[in-house]
Amino acid sequence: MPFLFLSYFKQYEINSNNHSIMDIKVEKLTKNYGHHKAVDDISFEVKTGEILGFLGPNGAGKTTTMKIITNYLNCEQGDIIIGGKSIRDNAEELKKHIGYLPENNPLYLDMPVIDYLEFCASLQGVEKSKIPERIREMVRVCGLNAEKHKRIGELSKGFRQRVGLAQAMIHNPSVLILDEPTTGLDPNQIIEIRKLIRELGREKTVILSTHILSEVEATCDRIMIINNGKIVANGTAETLRKQAQGQEILTVKIEDGDSNAIFKAIQELPTVGLVDFTDRNLNRFEVQSRPGCTSRREIFNLCVKNGWILTELAVSEAKLEDIFRELTVN
Repeated sequence: MPFLFLSYFKQYEINSNNHSIMDIKVEKLTKNYGHHKAVDDISFEVKTGEILGFLGPNGAGKTTTMKIITNYLNCEQGDIIIGGKSIRDNAEELKKHIGYLPENNPLYLDMPVIDYLEFCASLQGVEKSKIPERIREMVRVCGLNAEKHKRIGELSKGFRQRVGLAQAMIHNPSVLILDEPTTGLDPNQIIEIRKLIRELGREKTVILSTHILSEVEATCDRIMIINNGKIVANGTAETLRKQAQGQEILTVKIEDGDSNAIFKAIQELPTVGLVDFTDRNLNRFEVQSRPGCTSRREIFNLCVKNGWILTELAVSEAKLEDIFRELTVN
């Protein structure tokens, strides 16, 4: 069942003016578990209207960081500033502005969906007169209408995840912290949740953690990668690619020539560092230029000189998966 957004966003647009600027500023945050440093002196900012994709391998420190931002864990060293206020001195006030979906979705399985959302709205301080309206909106937004009277324990994993998203948004918070929000959803549901998060991100401050790298590119404005408690990359997907791609990598396809002869000729070009076959039968190669060099003109001229037909010459982008692997392999 597709999610229905229109009614929610009509109300959201009306309420969005009530949201103050709630930037998040993390300053020299450190968290130790005994002798293990889970988070190691990290600092970063997330602006209102920005969706930050927070990546890292298991145990890197991302979930710990999000738990401290939400005040689920105490801030022992360093500080978290939300909307200009320190979480150390204003924790209870700031919690009211934060919606949190933890990695392990904490649901009361014996409660019907509607009762659970009413309970969450009460906990979040939603005015009693407005609770029924907020429940109706979340049921529509998260596609829960057919399941709203069922006990949560009777729901599939995907529908339970929707209930978790509903509880995170029930009080219309200014800050959303989402840890693996699309876990258990089917492809159509994932697309709808991404759409919802992008729309929310126009006015809210959103931190999204996921292991699905394509999801980060489809949803987030900026990517931050953490490994062993330290930030190892921070920027847009395009920025990270440029930083990772110190050497030009070309995909080349040349017809009307012997594959071995072409291979040898390309290899002998002064700008070329490495050549490899990607498909010998089709005369397709991967060519890595020397640092600081480009080989596009040299390859074109080589084909003209030898009467070869150049049918493909493209710069290969570094894949986000490769960048992630390079930065997080210990």
